[in-house]
Amino acid sequence: TPAAPRRRERAERDNAAPTPTSVNYHFTRQCNYKCGFCFHTAKTSFVLPLEEAKRGLAMLKEAGMEKINFSGGEPFIQDRGEFVGQLVRFCKEELKLPSVSIVSNGSLIRERWFKKYGEYLDILAISCDSFNEEVNVLIGRGQGKKNHVENLHKLRQWCREYAVAFKINSVINRFNVEEDMNEQIKALNPVRWKVFQCLLIEGENSGEDALREAEKFVISDEDFEQFLDRHKDVSCLVPESNQKMRDSYLILDEYMRFLNCRNGRKEPSNSILDVGVEAAIQFSGFDQKMFLKRGGKYVWSKADMKLDW
Repeated sequence: TPAAPRRRERAERDNAAPTPTSVNYHFTRQCNYKCGFCFHTAKTSFVLPLEEAKRGLAMLKEAGMEKINFSGGEPFIQDRGEFVGQLVRFCKEELKLPSVSIVSNGSLIRERWFKKYGEYLDILAISCDSFNEEVNVLIGRGQGKKNHVENLHKLRQWCREYAVAFKINSVINRFNVEEDMNEQIKALNPVRWKVFQCLLIEGENSGEDALREAEKFVISDEDFEQFLDRHKDVSCLVPESNQKMRDSYLILDEYMRFLNCRNGRKEPSNSILDVGVEAAIQFSGFDQKMFLKRGGKYVWSKADMKLDW
């Protein structure tokens, strides 16, 4: 009967390895901040040699990657931003990826980095959880005398000058859930404001072998909804609940292993450098439907954006 081959086709399609359209490469776990809810902590100090990282990125491109996001830890900590700069340039110039982005706390970025590498970067996302400096200190997002919020405005200006799309990431937690950020976000005018609900990951920020105890930062779904409701007029806001976050990101760790967060902790695959992309991605727990549902695919190349530089 024709139904059998159709069933087989469907089964093959369901078992087919997902395409790594958008990948988050956490190439370092080292950081100069100590955010209390961090869910990718400094468990190792390992960073791949530059050429190996490039080899892995080329393999991902071959497997269908269109967007790479460099994250950490703090990406600019490695060789004073040279390491991430070289990778950004490689991905744009050699691999010709439509979208190259970085998520950073912004504290180590200098204007000379923009001069050298800005043209190869589509999006810079800066983490900012509060516009109240005392709250940032409580959270652990800060380094002594440096004012996190002041720095944010300086980075915003550099992004304008060097034609990089500017994005803000905020983690909503016990200490900032009551805050009204409407004015500040509108003044900074990011292309996208990602608002995350504080997430517990066992072994990272919760449980016995964790480097952080994030329990005291956790908020309920209802609290999160209230925060979103307070900011419903901010058109660039993109909300991320725990459920959306958990399975809809392809996360590559410092060894280029996919991390599966499905069971509330991070279970690594083999490295793509050892077994190839297709074999490794089968273990990633990645939910392609959820990725699309959360708006994971968006206008992510600066060439396609109408930015009022």
